[in-house]
Amino acid sequence: MPGNSKSGTLERPRPVLAITDQITIQDWELTEQFIRASGPGGQNVNKVATAVELRFEAERSPSLPGPVKTRLRRLAGRRWTKDGALIIQCDETRSQARNREIARERLAELIRKALVAPKKRRPTKPTWGSKQRRLKAKKERGEVKALRGRVDGSD
Repeated sequence: MPGNSKSGTLERPRPVLAITDQITIQDWELTEQFIRASGPGGQNVNKVATAVELRFEAERSPSLPGPVKTRLRRLAGRRWTKDGALIIQCDETRSQARNREIARERLAELIRKALVAPKKRRPTKPTWGSKQRRLKAKKERGEVKALRGRVDGSD
């Protein structure tokens, strides 16, 4: 049967990264490139490409709603490319698999932060008491500064 695996059960395309119960990132949205890392590791650093560069096609992603993409762009900063991709690099450990996990977790955390809509700021007016305290402090400060003037020598 086409579409079935060897065990006889139907195989569904698995999401690569689950962010929340509703949001999952598919395989085609992520690209990983392994590069040589700097830092500790001795000869291992020179031979093995352990650092990972994770590229998430955020702008084209059907998984994320528009407002979330906008907040993600702001949170990503310099990691956001001109073509709408988010690039996360990780070379913390000597293990390629661990660096891959760290990069994916960073991506998931960044998306989770972008999911939270900021509270709307309601402009408030200062209370009458706070205005009075401010004016009193200004007056006292002015008096202190006035006393610093030149001393008149006509006594």
